[in-house]
Amino acid sequence: MATTGNTLNIPLEGVDSEHCAMIVDKGLSKVQGISAHKVELNNRRAVIETADPAEVLPLAVKAIRDLGYDVDTVKKSYPVRHMTCASCASSSEMILKNQSGVVSVSVNYANATASVEYIPSITDAHKLKTALQAVGYDLMIDETEDAKESLEELQRESFNSLKRRTVWAVALSIPLVFIAMFGMNIPYANYIMWVLATPVVLVLGRQFFIGGWKQAKHRSANMDTLVALSTGVAYLFSVFNTLDPGYWQQRGLQAHVYFEAASVVIAFILLGKLLEERAKGSTSSAIKKLMGLQPKTVTMMHEGGHQMEMPLEQVRVGNILLVKPGEKIAVDGVVVSGNSFVDESTISGEPVAVEKISGAKVFAGTINQKGSFQFKAEKVGGDTLLAQIVKTVQEAQGSKAPVQRLVDKIAGIFVPVVIGIALLAFVIWVIAGGTNGFTQGLLAMVTVLIIACPCALGLATPTAIMVGVGKGAEHGILIKDAESLELAGKINAIVLDKTGTITEGKPMVTAIAWLNDNENAESILAAIERRSEHPLAEAVVKHLGVNTYPDVSNFESITGAGAKANVADMVYYIGNIKLLQDNHVGIDAKLQDVAQKWLTEAKTVVYFADSQKTLAVIAIADKIKDSSVAAVLQLQSAGIDVYMLTGDNAATAKGIAKQVGIVNYKAEVLPADKAAFVKELQQQGKTVAMVGDGINDSNALAQADVSIAMGKGSDIAMDVAKMTIISSDLARIPEAIKLSVYTVTTIRQNLFWAFIYNIVGIPLAAGILYPVNGFLLNPMVAGAAMALSSVSVVGNSLRLKWKKIGA
Repeated sequence: MATTGNTLNIPLEGVDSEHCAMIVDKGLSKVQGISAHKVELNNRRAVIETADPAEVLPLAVKAIRDLGYDVDTVKKSYPVRHMTCASCASSSEMILKNQSGVVSVSVNYANATASVEYIPSITDAHKLKTALQAVGYDLMIDETEDAKESLEELQRESFNSLKRRTVWAVALSIPLVFIAMFGMNIPYANYIMWVLATPVVLVLGRQFFIGGWKQAKHRSANMDTLVALSTGVAYLFSVFNTLDPGYWQQRGLQAHVYFEAASVVIAFILLGKLLEERAKGSTSSAIKKLMGLQPKTVTMMHEGGHQMEMPLEQVRVGNILLVKPGEKIAVDGVVVSGNSFVDESTISGEPVAVEKISGAKVFAGTINQKGSFQFKAEKVGGDTLLAQIVKTVQEAQGSKAPVQRLVDKIAGIFVPVVIGIALLAFVIWVIAGGTNGFTQGLLAMVTVLIIACPCALGLATPTAIMVGVGKGAEHGILIKDAESLELAGKINAIVLDKTGTITEGKPMVTAIAWLNDNENAESILAAIERRSEHPLAEAVVKHLGVNTYPDVSNFESITGAGAKANVADMVYYIGNIKLLQDNHVGIDAKLQDVAQKWLTEAKTVVYFADSQKTLAVIAIADKIKDSSVAAVLQLQSAGIDVYMLTGDNAATAKGIAKQVGIVNYKAEVLPADKAAFVKELQQQGKTVAMVGDGINDSNALAQADVSIAMGKGSDIAMDVAKMTIISSDLARIPEAIKLSVYTVTTIRQNLFWAFIYNIVGIPLAAGILYPVNGFLLNPMVAGAAMALSSVSVVGNSLRLKWKKIGA
C-alpha cells in the first residue's frame, strides 16, 4: 500500500480491538504536525494526513510504540558507496530521511554504512537506492553471498585504483614542483607545467569534479565541492595566465601560474585518502577477525559411520557433525558423543578451555583442542551465537554516540560556511590587498577551500566507536549501541541481581529436613516442582531423582512467593515463609530451628507444606562466582555505589552480601520493585547500571541508564539489555566501564584536534597573519595538512586497540 500525496498509511501490530484502536487514536492526536487521522481496525492501519510526511512519520511511530503497540517495519544496514567526507554522510542521511516511509536512518562515514528503518508497504530498498544514486552515492542492497563478494571486489578495485592514481599524481607533481621552484626561467616552463598538471587535475582528480557537479545539481556541497573549486580555480587561472600573460603585465603585475599548487593539492588529498582508507580498514579488524572464525567446510556423519566433507552452507539443523582435534566448530549445537576441551576465548574472552562432554553446548567459531567429538547442529547460518555477535557488533559500530549529533549538524552546514569564508577572504584581499590583491586573494580563497575539508571532523567519533566496540567484542563484552558505550563511563551506581549474576546461577540442594515419613511426600514435591520454571525447582527435582509422579492439578505460580497446586484433592504449597504465613500454615518448631541454622549459612530455604502443616524444609545453595568479590571491590574502588537486589529471603541476602562485600542490599524484592528501585536511584541524580540475567530482571534492565545482561541468562534479558557479558563473568563490568572511559576520552581528543585544526587553519589560510609578518599559507602545505588531519584522527582512534582494560 503506497502513500498518496500527504497521506501516510501506517501498518499496525497488536491493535486487535476497538479499545486498542481508541488508545492509538488518542495517542496520535498528541503528535504535532498531524492534520487528520483515523485508525482502521479492519485494515490494521493508521491513516494520517500531514503536510510533512518525512517529519511526522518517525514521531507517529514513536507515539504508537510508546503506547505498547508496534508498526510493521524493516531494519537493515546497507553499504554506501562514493562517500568522501562527513558532509557526504550528512547529505546522504538527509536524502534517505526525506524519503516517504523512512522511520529512522543513520549514515556512518567511518564504515560507510546506512542503518535504515522503513515501512515496507510505503517504500523499499530499491527506491532508497535510486534516491541516493541521483546525488552521486549508491546503496548496495543485494544481500546474497555473490553480491557481498562482488562488493568486496569493488572495494578492492576502488582501493587499488586510488593507489594507482595516487602514485601517478605524486610522480607527475614532483617535476612540477621542481620546475616551479628552480626552473621558471627555462623555455616554455609554463607550458611544460600545464602539460604535467592537466592529467593530474582533469584525469587523476576527475572524481572531485564529477562529485562536486552532482552535488551542485542538487544544491548541496561536500568535500568534492571544496577540492573541485580550489584546484579548478587555480588551474583555470594558471591556464589564462599561460595563454595571455600580457593581460596582467599591461597592468604592471606578474602573470603567476599555480599549476604546481593544483597538482600537489590533488596528490596530497589522494595520498591522504589512501592512508585514511587503509587506517579505516584497521578499525574494523575485529569484525574481520570474528567473520573469519567459521570454517568453510565441515565433516558430516551419515548412517553407518560414513564421513563426508561438505560446504558449511549445506549444514541443516539436526545434522551430526564430527569435530577433529584443532578444528574450528562450524555451527551451534550439543555434544552427542566423545569429549574434549574447547577454547571459547574468541567469543567469551575467557582464556581457559571449557570441557565438553555429552549434552554440553558448543558454539560456532570456537576451537576444539586435543580430543574429538560428534555434535548435533541446533543453530545454523545467521542463528548461531557467532552470527548474532557479528551482527550486533556491526550494528553497534554503525550507530551514533550522542556527541555525534552535534558533529552531524556542524558537518551539514560546514561546507557552505567555508565557501562563504573563502569568498569573503577573496573580496577583502581584492579591496585591501593593493597591487597584488587579486592574485593573493585568489591564493587565499584556494587555500581556505583546501584546508577546511571536514574529513577529520566526520571521522573523530565513528572511528573511536568502531575500535571501542570491536575491542569489547574481543573481550567478551557485546555492546549493542554507541550510546551505551559512551554512557557506561558515567555510571556511579550499579545494581546487581544475585542469582546468576553474583552467584553461579546453578542452585543445588544441600539438605532436606522432613517432618515425618517422606516416601509419598517426595514424589508429590517432585511432581509439583516439575511444573515450575524456577531454577530452584529444577534443583529440587534433580536432587530427589523420582521416576514416578502423581497427577498435579490447579498448579499456580505465585510471583515472589512460590507455587501452589493440588494433588489427590489436597492443597500443597512450595515457597518462602511468607507464602505459608499468608495461607495460615503452621511451622513445626524443629523444622524452624533447622531453617534458621541454614539461613545463617547464607543458604536459601524453601518450605514444603500442605494446607495445615509444614512437611519439609529444603536448603539450597548457589555458589558465588570466583570473580564476584574482586569485581565488586574494583567497582567500589572506582567510586561506584554497588547495590544487590534479590527475591531471596533477608538472611540469605545478608550472607551473600557480606561474602562479596556489598553493604547496600534488599531482599524479597519482586520484579516490579527492581525497576522501581532503579528509578529511585535515578531520581537521586545517579547514572544507574542494572546487571541481571533473568526474565524477572527485564523491567529493571529497561529502566536503567545502562543495562547489562549475563550471557548465560535468559534471551529476554539479553534482548532488553544494551550490553551483554558473554561469559557471565562479573569482572568484565569494570572492564566495560574502563573501555567506555578510554573511548570517550579518544572521541574528545579527536574532536578537539579536528576543531582546533579548522579554527587555526582557516584564518591562517585566509591570510590573517599577512599584515603582521607577511605570512601567507601555501596551498600545497594546506593540502598536506588536510590529508594529515584525517590520518591523525584515525591513528589516534587505533591507539585504543592497545589500551589495557583487563586486570
